Amino acid sequence: MTGTQADATTVTLPAARGTCPFAPPPAYGEARRRSPISPVSLWDGTAVWLVTGHQQMRTVLLDKRFSADARVPGFPFLSPGRKQLLTKATPSFLRLDDPEHARLRRMLTGDFIVKRAEAQRPQIQQIVDEVLDRMTEHGSPADLVRDFALQVPSRVICLLLGVPYADHQFFESRTSALVDLSTPPEEIKAAMAALTGYLTRLAESKRREPDDSLLGRLVARGELDEAECAAMGMVLLVAGHETTANMIALGTLALLRHPEQMARLRAEPSLTKGAVEELMRYLSVVHFGLPRAALEDVEIDGTLIRAGEGVLCMLSEANRDEALFQDPERLDITRDARRHLAFGFGVHQCIGQPLARAEMQIALETLLRRLPGLRLAVPYEELEYRTDKAVYGVRELPVAW
Repeated sequence: MTGTQADATTVTLPAARGTCPFAPPPAYGEARRRSPISPVSLWDGTAVWLVTGHQQMRTVLLDKRFSADARVPGFPFLSPGRKQLLTKATPSFLRLDDPEHARLRRMLTGDFIVKRAEAQRPQIQQIVDEVLDRMTEHGSPADLVRDFALQVPSRVICLLLGVPYADHQFFESRTSALVDLSTPPEEIKAAMAALTGYLTRLAESKRREPDDSLLGRLVARGELDEAECAAMGMVLLVAGHETTANMIALGTLALLRHPEQMARLRAEPSLTKGAVEELMRYLSVVHFGLPRAALEDVEIDGTLIRAGEGVLCMLSEANRDEALFQDPERLDITRDARRHLAFGFGVHQCIGQPLARAEMQIALETLLRRLPGLRLAVPYEELEYRTDKAVYGVRELPVAW
């Protein structure tokens, strides 16, 4: 079997979400129940393969015959702006294949190992407490997205990279444009140029005046020029706060909508680590999937994916695969959800996952402990969601306590 444009009539990506803001678009689940690998079409009519089964996705993400390089033939783009973003900038290690991917990734590994993340917990706790102090001092209601969820990971990643937090509004506005599917290519180009210029100048300053920040140590290695350092910094800056910020806010909302789960987590904070894994499975904020392109013909479970055909691994559906997770539509903070794929899988899986886990665990535990009366300050039905962003979440989350 091979995909053709004529075959790809069942689902057009990205598909519309249903009535539940925590669930993936119903069309993806329908496709998974028909087949874990289905032909679908993109915005421009390009036929690609949608992978929705947990085991099939692990197979694709482990197979070196599927490329993460956006420059190879058949690589799927979810919008004109994404094409501009992924093909015109200096590629980050996320968009390179081995051995170049491995060479660059190794430069960062030491900063993101579990031991390092655990050692940073006191600093993260201090940041969480300071941000929460400021939010509560102003009194309720507050926007949990703006006043808490976005600030915590932004401050953490700035501290790690050596980026002045005073500049956070500058990079947050640019990264927001980069992850928005509706951003026109010319605005993507401008946002990339602004961020690249900012990070290049920062790298140059750290070459003149070395420091012990991650970016400073990358520059000091002497293996990368300023543009390559800027590309590394950009992917860490974007990934380091967009995903975690949206998980903190949307995870809090999910708990507010499941008060029995929230009450149990508040009563038993020892459940926090497992609860974070379950929330990542249940929500899967990287909701447009991981793109790949076949470098040669590959057959998976009887489906032939030909060289030059694109593949989208839909993480949110793999994380609701009944073959692995019983009653997957239910949020259960006591579930063993450790085999979820919210961080991806294989050599390209998220390098920052130990740090992200630590931030989410500390943020949620502290929020529930310090604000026992936490509640929505507006009707649930009035909330709006980031359906047009590469990272899903709630736009604003007005809360009181």
